Amino acid sequence: MHFAKFIFALGLIGLASFIVRGAHAELSITIDKGNFQPMPIAIADFTGVDPDVAVQMSDIIRNNLKRSGVFNPIDKAAFIEKNINFDAAPNFASWKAISVQALVTGRVTKDASGKLKTEFRLWDILAGQQLTGQQFVTDAALNRRVSHIISDLVYSRITGEKGFFDTRVVFVDETGTKDKRVKRLVIMDQDGANARYLTDGKELVVTPRFSPTTQEVAYMAFGDGDPKVYIMNTETRQREVVGDFPGMTFAPRFSPDGQKVVMSLAKGLASNIYVMDLRSRSTTRLTDTNAIDTSPSYSPDGSQIVFESDRGGSQQIYIMSSSGGAAKRLSFGEGARYSTPVWSPKGDYIAFTRQKGGQFAIGIMKPDGLGERILTEGFHNEGPTWAPNGRYLMFFRDQPGASGARIYMVDTTGRVDNTVPTQNFSSDPAWSPLLK
Repeated sequence: MHFAKFIFALGLIGLASFIVRGAHAELSITIDKGNFQPMPIAIADFTGVDPDVAVQMSDIIRNNLKRSGVFNPIDKAAFIEKNINFDAAPNFASWKAISVQALVTGRVTKDASGKLKTEFRLWDILAGQQLTGQQFVTDAALNRRVSHIISDLVYSRITGEKGFFDTRVVFVDETGTKDKRVKRLVIMDQDGANARYLTDGKELVVTPRFSPTTQEVAYMAFGDGDPKVYIMNTETRQREVVGDFPGMTFAPRFSPDGQKVVMSLAKGLASNIYVMDLRSRSTTRLTDTNAIDTSPSYSPDGSQIVFESDRGGSQQIYIMSSSGGAAKRLSFGEGARYSTPVWSPKGDYIAFTRQKGGQFAIGIMKPDGLGERILTEGFHNEGPTWAPNGRYLMFFRDQPGASGARIYMVDTTGRVDNTVPTQNFSSDPAWSPLLK
């Protein structure tokens, strides 16, 4: 996908002559309320010169908003106002009658050059006014991406938080029998669409991690010789080795500015954490123990690193300065082992995998180790990765008796628990930043 071809051509759509100002406060929703109920919203089928494309775009928006757990899209069969004029205000009374609080309308046309022109409006039904509207001119092939951007605009306008729909996910695609797995890197849209292979399966690949600033991923590959960490451009598929270390390098992750990669290097029975500056290629050792220190993850401001270590006798989560030095233990769950810590982009939580009593859980805790909360627990859950808005996580889950894992999405309240569709068994998801 060539993002340079994506053109934001026009700004907000004005409807001054149609807007009806009501006495109600502007529509919004607070996600963290204890008695939270998803907002009833209507997404009308978009109209346009290509009805199939227009309806597909409104379906994508509807599915995105439903999967977020924040919205409850109303069944189209319940609509009273059927033929909506995009250039006029809706019949607010007819939408109130079916308890709709927000309405999305849209139109898709083509300009003289064949570019796709997509317009949308978000209406506050209770207040009787337009909340926002925008139009985009793009290559026709980017209609799905426009749908994700519109979804983000609706989500952000009502919740006050950043969206997460205009993103992609890299994961490990798994085929073959359990004793002869073929593992390949795949990249897809966050809803499972547009999947394509990045590697050919000749090497075993694990732990892909997205750069927070570019469309690059770091990952570990088992090829000829020692396993190594690589960085790949997801558009060109060009890759390079991160350093040339003796021994096995693994568990890579980028710094917040994308200029460094922190990883583990195994020597003998121990592994320690190193950081490489990608510009100078200089390497700094951050831990120096006889333990297994691994799975490092930076805080959003780059000042600290959270990681897992068995230095205390079992897998636990520790935190240290990003320059190394003394580490502080964060996890103290009785009889539990903690692994795969990853810092939220917002900085407010650290996600982790917890193993206790034969159960694997995905949880979050505050950066001081307090407020531990389990979001989902079961036979095998592992490998959390954050959405760029810090509200949702993906992870992979095995079910009892299953032949492989699948990817799921949860939110920080634990109310959302959705399957992310993939063609084959899948593991190790890594969520991209918002596309640009």
